[in-house]
Amino acid sequence: MASVVESIDVKVPVSTAYNQWTQFEDFPEFMEGVEKVTQKDDTHLFWKAEIAGKDKEWDAEITEQKPDERVAWRNTSGAENAGVVTFHRIDDETTRVTLQMDVDPEGFVENVGTGLGFLDRRVKGDLERFKEFIESRGSETGSWRGEVEASPQR
Repeated sequence: MASVVESIDVKVPVSTAYNQWTQFEDFPEFMEGVEKVTQKDDTHLFWKAEIAGKDKEWDAEITEQKPDERVAWRNTSGAENAGVVTFHRIDDETTRVTLQMDVDPEGFVENVGTGLGFLDRRVKGDLERFKEFIESRGSETGSWRGEVEASPQR
């Protein structure tokens, strides 16, 4: 299992950064390789992406969501992955977004790429593109303010 943690400061209030992050279907706008995200319901997503030159599809479940604080997820099909994004108020107009992901690379190419730091660079680039996306807009494309309670591990 490979882990990555990256942070970026964005010049928008916490609620704006959080609200935009809840717009999962907009992820292809700033996430490299992500072709499509379909939100099936409040807690289930379908992803389609190109990773290491291969088309991949998987389902994910939101396992915890607290407005203006955090969104956590895990896969329910496809390659093993899980993570959490947290939002920290720096001041009224600045938010630190921290993304932590754990992924299990599949196959030789993904393992080598992860070992060479491609995952870290991709996540860093995705956060930089998120910053550019939200700061250039100045407002979110939508929001979901519901909560998902973390359930005890099985």
